[in-house]
Amino acid sequence: MIIAAADGSSLSNPGPSGWAWYIDDDHWHAGGWPKGTNNKGELYAVLDLLRSTAHLPDEPLKILCDSQYVINAVTKWMPGWKRKGWKKADGQPVLNQDLLKALDEALVGRDVSFEWVKGHAGHAMNEAADERARAAATAYRDGTAVEHGPGFGSVEAAEAAVLEEIPVVSPAAAAQPAARPAAPALPAQGQPRPTSATEFDPGIQTVIGYEKELLSDKVRSDPMRVRELLHPQFSEFGASGRIWTRNRLLADIAPMPVRVSYEPIAADRLADDVILLRWRAVGAHSTWLRSSVWQLVDGSWRLLFSQGTQVP
Repeated sequence: MIIAAADGSSLSNPGPSGWAWYIDDDHWHAGGWPKGTNNKGELYAVLDLLRSTAHLPDEPLKILCDSQYVINAVTKWMPGWKRKGWKKADGQPVLNQDLLKALDEALVGRDVSFEWVKGHAGHAMNEAADERARAAATAYRDGTAVEHGPGFGSVEAAEAAVLEEIPVVSPAAAAQPAARPAAPALPAQGQPRPTSATEFDPGIQTVIGYEKELLSDKVRSDPMRVRELLHPQFSEFGASGRIWTRNRLLADIAPMPVRVSYEPIAADRLADDVILLRWRAVGAHSTWLRSSVWQLVDGSWRLLFSQGTQVP
């Protein structure tokens, strides 16, 4: 059995916020946002824990949590909310729907139990998770680097999971402002090079700019902006076979814990309103081939589909 503590923190509620889960000093993960709530942090900590242990579906997971809201939401209230179209008894929309829907998906097929623990009462694992969540919130407040932790597995495993499952890569590739997106870098030797028409196609340059915008910590910390860039029918097929929906990505989006470089290969207009980008995501230990389909919707380019394949 895996036993982990999950916790969230918000300095002003809402305000700079963080989340963390903790198993031991070699297995923990943390992150956050410039603005969020305690409840959002608590929910996301549980969601990220489920994601991080998804490769062990047969292993029972016990989650220690000091939030009655999270425990009740997941174990008692969610079935009724779903039946009512994600509305509460008073007819008002349920808060944090993106996270709750993603949690509902992540719990399928898992043996998960929750145990309430009193917060700030000396419980070692709860204190460790709280300390890391608060540190992440403080880092967002102060504009300093967030210590994300080792995750569940090795650096190589964490890197592989990020490249495999998330349709946008590292903030390292997002140095240029989106208003003036840089021209694609030359592909590696032997790979196709974009034509001159592609290089000067305003639509393609706009889409490349949006891809780079999706790499930045600023945008990855702003679900509303990500929502604007995603097509209503967005999906991604991860290399593991897992399918990412729009709601799931909106719930999971956060600054990247692993540094990866972005290397364009080619860009093509499949139609006046459809553009295909092909590129590489290159990390210290893994390389993945990526493809993204963008569609023009009501005058704005939206990411419709993304897929990744690991290079042997």
